Amino acid sequence: MSFCSQAGRGDELLRRLSSLHLDTPTTSTPPAAAAISDGASGPSDLHASKDLSTLMMAMRKLREAIVATSRVDTFSTQCYIFAIRLSILLRHPESYHPALLHLLRTVHAALPLPSSALAEFAGYLVLDLACRRGDLAGAFAARAEFGVRDGKVGAVLGALVHDDFWAFWRLRRAVDGYRAGLMEWADEGVRAQALKCVGRTYFTLEVEFVESVAGGRSWEELVRVNGVGWELQGKRVVIRKVKGA
Repeated sequence: MSFCSQAGRGDELLRRLSSLHLDTPTTSTPPAAAAISDGASGPSDLHASKDLSTLMMAMRKLREAIVATSRVDTFSTQCYIFAIRLSILLRHPESYHPALLHLLRTVHAALPLPSSALAEFAGYLVLDLACRRGDLAGAFAARAEFGVRDGKVGAVLGALVHDDFWAFWRLRRAVDGYRAGLMEWADEGVRAQALKCVGRTYFTLEVEFVESVAGGRSWEELVRVNGVGWELQGKRVVIRKVKGA
């Protein structure tokens, strides 16, 4: 609560959250945090890590206390809502996934969530199943179980089912920060599929087009991170050469 109160405004709180990251093997670093951590490590980095560890431990203890006392009321519901949203922004599925299940299957069963909250958090569960866990059947089952009618969530499922990377990138830019954070887990799989399609279809392309197909990742990153071995000639990428030419 102290961390949130010191931020004052919502945009400042989001800025502070984006500067935090978990330095553990099981958690990917958010883009905003990665940009900060790429620089020289200093007191601010250590302070941010300490703040994050404190926040995550405090939320964990609070959730454990709520479960241990079987407390189901407005306060416990709001605690879970806050913890889920924060953990999604911090890309920490070990926190948000069990909290989502408890909120939807235990809390909601005893104290029904408002329709807007149910749609929001059930949508998060659907996206987590589809994008992070790669369980499309489970995602469709969860959507049916909780009656999720969010058009963008449905469109994301459709894009993943049909390997429609153009639709996926377009939706990533159109959704809010929470849903975009959940969709980010599928980025590398979608990007790999997009590059595979390009490699099978084209001989040469403009480098800007290749970068757009890869969700906006730069050519340098595609070579360094994705291991793209195509040849760059000026502003054109030579993907395949015509045999005998």
